[in-house]
Amino acid sequence: QVQLVESGGGLVQAGGSLRLSCAASGRTFSSYCMGWFRQAPGKEREFVAAISWSGGSRYYADSVKGRFTISRDNAKNTVNLQMNSLKPEDTAVYYCAATVDVAETNPWEYEYWGQGTQVTVSS
Repeated sequence: QVQLVESGGGLVQAGGSLRLSCAASGRTFSSYCMGWFRQAPGKEREFVAAISWSGGSRYYADSVKGRFTISRDNAKNTVNLQMNSLKPEDTAVYYCAATVDVAETNPWEYEYWGQGTQVTVSS
């Protein structure tokens, strides 16, 4: 089992950057594929990015490709999401998630979730 805690959210102007971090507990962090999802008010939770166990494979939603970068440090049990060129439509609660399966884009494929961190991008 793994527990996830996100941090790094906040308020930023359009065009700015934020770096989200997710700290995982447990000794088997490197066994999990990790994902970032987001949920805006009134909308369904949507896939943002995912990374394989080793970090060798990364996947992005088309809406963030070229602007966001997912990375992980298995020695520190962390996964990060660097967000650049932020847009107002990126405003949402961002969630970190873990799965023992291969990296997935569907939220129901993930077994463990953090509590979320709010990202607000002003225009």
